[in-house]
Amino acid sequence: MGFGDLGKRLLVGRKLRSTQLHETLLPKRIALPVFASDALSSVGYAPDEIFITLSAAGLAAYAFSWKIGIAVAIVMLAVVASYRQTVQAYQSGGGDYEVATVNLGRPAGLTVASALLVDYVLTVAVSISSATQYAATAIAPLQGHQTIVAVLATLFVMTMNLRGIRESGTAFAIPTYLFMAAILGMAAWGFLRYFLGDLPQAETANLHLASEPTFSGGLAGVAAVFLILRAFASGSAALTGVEAISNGVPAFRKPKGRNAATTLLLLGAVALVMGLAVNVLANLMHVRMAESPATQLLRPDGTPVGPSYHQAPVISQLAAGIFDHFPAGFYLVAAVTGIILVLAANTAFNGFPVLGSILGRDGFLPRQLHTRGDRLAYSNGIILLAGFAIVLIVAFQADVTRLVQLYIVGVFVSFTVSQTGMLRHWTRLLRTEQDPAARARMHRSRLVNAFGLCVTGLVLIVVLITKFTHGAWIAIAAMAVLFILMRAIRGHYDRVAAEIAVDSEDDFMLPSKVHAVVLVSKLHRPALRALSFARASRPNVLEAVTVDVDSEETKRLVEEWDQHGIPVPLKVLASPYREITRPILDYVRSIRRASPRDIVMVYIPEYVVGRWWEQLLHNHSALRLKGRLLFTPGVLVTSVPYQLRSSRIAARRAERPWRAPGSIRRGGPRRTEEQRTGTRR
Repeated sequence: MGFGDLGKRLLVGRKLRSTQLHETLLPKRIALPVFASDALSSVGYAPDEIFITLSAAGLAAYAFSWKIGIAVAIVMLAVVASYRQTVQAYQSGGGDYEVATVNLGRPAGLTVASALLVDYVLTVAVSISSATQYAATAIAPLQGHQTIVAVLATLFVMTMNLRGIRESGTAFAIPTYLFMAAILGMAAWGFLRYFLGDLPQAETANLHLASEPTFSGGLAGVAAVFLILRAFASGSAALTGVEAISNGVPAFRKPKGRNAATTLLLLGAVALVMGLAVNVLANLMHVRMAESPATQLLRPDGTPVGPSYHQAPVISQLAAGIFDHFPAGFYLVAAVTGIILVLAANTAFNGFPVLGSILGRDGFLPRQLHTRGDRLAYSNGIILLAGFAIVLIVAFQADVTRLVQLYIVGVFVSFTVSQTGMLRHWTRLLRTEQDPAARARMHRSRLVNAFGLCVTGLVLIVVLITKFTHGAWIAIAAMAVLFILMRAIRGHYDRVAAEIAVDSEDDFMLPSKVHAVVLVSKLHRPALRALSFARASRPNVLEAVTVDVDSEETKRLVEEWDQHGIPVPLKVLASPYREITRPILDYVRSIRRASPRDIVMVYIPEYVVGRWWEQLLHNHSALRLKGRLLFTPGVLVTSVPYQLRSSRIAARRAERPWRAPGSIRRGGPRRTEEQRTGTRR
């Protein structure tokens, strides 16, 4: 085992056989933290965005925050109920993409796929950026370095997912359950203190909010409606992650559909209780949040707090107040909230690669995305997702408020199209189903999906209207680019398939003859091996070719050729400008022009070296020549390798079994003399 492979094994773990795929399937207790962490983590930023959006109209607008929370909860219930139907009807892992493609056609499926891919990338960027805000609140030295911390956190989650879905789920389960216990415990203690009349105010309760000039006359008119709808759209970020379970159904243990539906129900119940509790407590404790805290938040004397002020997230303010007598409680809530926001990206790391794999299988994305890695995870999709998320994090400097404006557009596009597809699904089944009990069940399911369609369609319209000019247009543009790109990739694969298909008897015809050309620069062992290989293949015509770039060396080569009596004619190509590639190309093409039905086989001797720095010293002209010859019709290129000593030693070193330090003392086998010295007997 080489150092590179050893490092990879330490990083991602031992390889898994394809037959071990069943070992990676998840029980419900692990599936919940794996797939629900995104929706649960929205408790860490969705309430913040509601309060920040409403702050434009001053403190009076905060009265609508709990009503907006209830509206988001209703949408959550509708979506969870709808997707419980989806995961039981479609269990292959295609999720919304499969539902849309099967019931509405390929364009609808690609629309959903492009929306989900963009949303998964934004899920990682938003969740991890939000986590860095919590980390900066608890750890002062991190303030101002959130972007670097977010990039490192993304790489950490990527590495854990490269180890496999089960291992990453097991590692992330404890923090997720700790987060649920911490938030629910904080909420319970906070409400108990409220009923006992002992609930303190938040640290920002004594601050005032400066409203924007648009709302200087109060919260009234069209602008007020627009602001409330915008706050609702921002709060609807709590629904992201629900769709990931429909893409992750294959990862569940059997019965897959029922287990996925149960996990969805648990997700919805916990997320609703936590989200509403945080929203209500924030109102009871008079939390103040602003989009531009330096200028919008005012001290009691009317002066702005200034640019040095760090605006703590809602949950941090609640924990600081509720646990004012117990600092460890505050640090626990802040820590697990930051961790769950990082782990929320895990939902996307499970959804994106699976969807990318299905799209790769269908030819809409590169085929490499359909390949499983050493740990039976879709490694290429995981790495691709991390790369795109890091680009967004750096571009937006890990600013959650700016990133969230791009967010949730994609997920509500997929929600709406998927529910439309499910309506078509039940309608189609009802045409042939005769059993009264089954028909009644299908009618109920269709009714649930119809309600889900109305709710999610309404939210999509609100999101598009309120967020388009605030950054949502970027997400929509990205979806359009992805849609066009996937169509183009599929078109390429279709053209290649049509071009290489066997469609006539001419494809089985043999060439009239084979004209073999062995390229020779000097008379040495690699050249002789290439000549021997070419002679053994018995071509109709065989000749050696050299290019005259140095007359003295060419003359010496011709003399040695005659002296050794090599039974292959040597042709010398003139090169007045000391080029190598062009004369050979011209000669090979001239053979093809003279006899188009002939095959020209070009043999190129190559050195094989074992050290990386030796690669820089050899084979550059051969690589360039092969690159040009491969694009010449009717020409085949064969590399004839000659292993130098350094490559033989490297090969034996790679084949040598690796043993842990001390294994020989414990009775392990010793290395042979050949293994120790690198020599042959």
